[in-house]
Parts: sequence; structure tokens; C-alpha cells
Amino acid sequence: MEADLHIIGIDHIQIAMPPGEEDKARAFYEGLLGLREVPKPTHLGARGGCWFEGDGVKIHLGVEADFVPARKAHPGLLVDDLSQLAARLEGAGYSTITDQPLDGFNRRYVNDPFGNRLELMEQR
Repeated sequence: MEADLHIIGIDHIQIAMPPGEEDKARAFYEGLLGLREVPKPTHLGARGGCWFEGDGVKIHLGVEADFVPARKAHPGLLVDDLSQLAARLEGAGYSTITDQPLDGFNRRYVNDPFGNRLELMEQR
């Protein structure tokens, strides 16, 4: 292995979703989490799914025919007001689970409309 080769960042994360559920994805990721939907490249659009972006984060939801939610593996999303976001999610019917603080962070978990686990982290 060459010493000068290394990973320099993450461009995006991809999360699976069931076919035909793009409206649910939009309502959650755009409507509740506040990310904006961005167009998929034309050659990928026919596959279904949605792409979302915010400051410093890109989440791609890709359609998986035999979809199974990610219940343990998850992205950790940095948020600026965890209690306000949790209240918004809970008001929309999404339960949040408070977890033990991690060094410098308060955390909660929520499942997206498809059962994928997301960790919401606010710096203390």
C-alpha cells in the first residue's frame, strides 16, 4: 500500500428504500429533516429513489426490490437543535429514542418511514 493514498472524506451516504415510496421519503427527509431534494442524474432517474442535500450532508435513497431496513447500521447526522427536531419528528408520529451522551454530543435515534435507523447528534 502506498503511504500517500488515503480517504479524504465522504461524498454521500446511501440508504435503501422500497420501490414506489418516494413521496414518503420526500415528506420525511425534506419535510421533517429540512434537507432539499436534488435531481438525480438523468441516467439514474429511471431507477427510482431520491437524493437529498443539506449543509455538509448528502443522502441518497436508492430503491431495493427486496428491501430490508437497516436497523443497526446507520448514519450519524449532526443537528443544531436536537430537542426542536425531536419535537417536530414526534409531532409527525415518529418516535425518537434518547441514548446516552457520547463525548461532546447529545443523541437520539429515529427510524425513517421505511424503518432505517438514523442517529441525530447535537454537539454540547
